[in-house]
Amino acid sequence: MNNPELINKTIAFVKEKLNDAEGGHDWFHIERVYKNALLIANDTNCDLTVVQLGALLHDIADSKFHNGDETIGPKTARLFLESENVSEDTIQHVVNIIENISYKGGNFEKKFTSVELDIVQDADRLDAIGAIGVARAFNYGGFKNRTLYNPEIAPITNMTKEEYKKNNAPTINHFYEKLLLLKDKMNTEKGKEIAAERHRFMELFLAQFYAEWEGVK
Repeated sequence: MNNPELINKTIAFVKEKLNDAEGGHDWFHIERVYKNALLIANDTNCDLTVVQLGALLHDIADSKFHNGDETIGPKTARLFLESENVSEDTIQHVVNIIENISYKGGNFEKKFTSVELDIVQDADRLDAIGAIGVARAFNYGGFKNRTLYNPEIAPITNMTKEEYKKNNAPTINHFYEKLLLLKDKMNTEKGKEIAAERHRFMELFLAQFYAEWEGVK
């Protein structure tokens, strides 16, 4: 199914809803995830409309900015899609993607699986790593007034979902608690290929960061 009018309306809706969003979770994040999803979908047999809608609506109301409420995003997406007379099967598929896409400390067991979820999840994870991932990590750390780095605070790499949500550690810890783990959690072959290159960039960044921190170079 190809529905460019619906996609254009969804883009306009998302732009309006995220007009004042934090820089790492704004429209431009959505746009990058959307482009990543199209790139991966190009190599995959999938329902492209579900992939497009899932990518565009996956962060329509991120629980981090709504007191941890994970129901707002799916509800907002459903109401919009119902207003556009989208079929219930497609709506439910998109809602399932939104409910199951998040990292949540890496210990979250997906309650739904589909090729389309795999694609959108990989697309979202790609935007969390590489050069963009580094920029987003420090942007969000600044938004939350977190320390850049504290050698006395060790990363916690095996957090529960609740511990992950409440974690307020230095930004550098986030690389070890999530970003460097994503390469091995990709679903699609295309996603794994792109993630490997972006992972290498983060390793180079961290090596340079520590060298500068210690005054080595």
